[in-house]
Amino acid sequence: MAVNKSELPSSEDEWRVRLSPEEFRVLREAGTERPWTGEYVETKIPGVYHCRACGAELFASDTKFDSHCGWPSFDKALPGAIRYIEDRSHGMVRTEVRCATCDSHLGHRFDGEGYTPTDARYCINSVSMRLEPATDAG
Repeated sequence: MAVNKSELPSSEDEWRVRLSPEEFRVLREAGTERPWTGEYVETKIPGVYHCRACGAELFASDTKFDSHCGWPSFDKALPGAIRYIEDRSHGMVRTEVRCATCDSHLGHRFDGEGYTPTDARYCINSVSMRLEPATDAG
């Protein structure tokens, strides 16, 4: 799904109107939903996860895995979908992941844990995404 950046809100006040209070808190203020509360933590439905703020494609469902961390986890993002920022908050070093299209906060990436062959875990807030289920071609 191609996103027309000129149609996206240009101010935080416009984002606040477009998003629910919880979506705004997580996506625009870099909040985090409570673990095990997100709608996609246990989801196994094939499809593509999109940014809830702008609709850009972020993750294919076949990269989702069970990390038992309380948030949906993926081992890789779609090419060009993510912007990375070093995050030294909360006494640790981690990588914040943001939507490359609208700069909304999605979650964090952790490297070197050995969960997957890519050695990366994208720990993403469910409220930051919307799943578009795959349609059967036949």
